[in-house]
Amino acid sequence: MSIWWSLHLRRDAASVPLARRLLLGTMETAGVDPDISYDLSVALSEACANAVEHGGDAGSSEPYRVTAYLDGERCRIEVADEGPGFPSGGRRAPARAAHAEAEHGRGLCLIQELADHVHIGSAPGRGGAVVSFDKILKWRKDAPLVAV
Repeated sequence: MSIWWSLHLRRDAASVPLARRLLLGTMETAGVDPDISYDLSVALSEACANAVEHGGDAGSSEPYRVTAYLDGERCRIEVADEGPGFPSGGRRAPARAAHAEAEHGRGLCLIQELADHVHIGSAPGRGGAVVSFDKILKWRKDAPLVAV
């Protein structure tokens, strides 16, 4: 089984739950284990929130893109924006977690904890940040679209 979709969203906070609900609906329909679906939906929410906050100049409306692939036993998600990207050389992992009292700064660390493989970097040639992550899927016993 293979399912994929791509969204181009405005950098607006309202776009984050839209992407999350679409992912959760896709996974529920396919029969993905709810715990795996939840982990991926939280990671997606964090990546989208990062794109909304940092994906361009303040007050600008550059869109960001979310692409999700459910392919066989793996789900891969990519969130790309048009902002300044990450420092040259990209980042494999956040340098350190935010202080316990901080309101921001935990998103990339959460993604690292919730996904099996994470790549955080800049889009080659055009700039902008790209956060991609994947996770091995587990299926409900009654899954209608179980990978063969």
